Amino acid sequence: DLRDGLRLALTLLTVAPVRSGRVDRATATVAMAAAPSVGLLIGALSGAVLVALTRIGMPALPSAVAAVALAAGLTRGLHLDGLADTVDGLGSYGGPERALAVMKQPDIGPFGVVAIVLALLGQTAALTAIAYRPAPQVILAVAVALGTGRLAAALACRRGVPAARPEGMGALVAGVVRPVTVAAWAIGLGLAGAGAGSWPGAAAVALGLGAAALLVRHTVRRFGGITGDVIGAAIELTSTICLVVLTIPE
Repeated sequence: DLRDGLRLALTLLTVAPVRSGRVDRATATVAMAAAPSVGLLIGALSGAVLVALTRIGMPALPSAVAAVALAAGLTRGLHLDGLADTVDGLGSYGGPERALAVMKQPDIGPFGVVAIVLALLGQTAALTAIAYRPAPQVILAVAVALGTGRLAAALACRRGVPAARPEGMGALVAGVVRPVTVAAWAIGLGLAGAGAGSWPGAAAVALGLGAAALLVRHTVRRFGGITGDVIGAAIELTSTICLVVLTIPE
């Protein structure tokens, strides 16, 4: 379960060329519990790119764009697509069936486009603001933000949260994560966030997860449960909020 679960975490959350193993509820439990570690890795890589580019003389803004592009590329842009689909579904008229039908459509509506633009602008602006902080602090800050974003995925998959559909990723991972696992990760990331930016770092983790909890609660009311798109939306929303809060001076 552990080996196949870690493989599943990488195949679900990254473009890593990892051969998938067994895929079932047991391995999904491991995958979602390990999701924050995948975010920490992606964040560390993105932060390292930001530091490397600014230290060789590239201005902060294009360096931040490159770091954001790397994070999006490492995830195939799936989380951004999930954000767009979720916002389109929430902005549609009608009941849960209508909203879920809107989310399954291959095109992106105006609400979704605006959501993606705002998320990318927020992330880029935040990375621009912290680009010239000490290198270890920058790398840790980005790692914590993206790790917390993936913890939001685990939060969305905690026990008691149903799936909106009987099939798909939401049905595979809904309700597989124990609340104590989420709490343990939240404490660890909060402490790491404090190291990255004193009280704003710890506040970033708390505010990001709070926003994810509200999103999940609202989507359960609106759709009847979570979907893979909702998980992607929680990741992007939380990551963006964390990065923005981390720009506050200590």
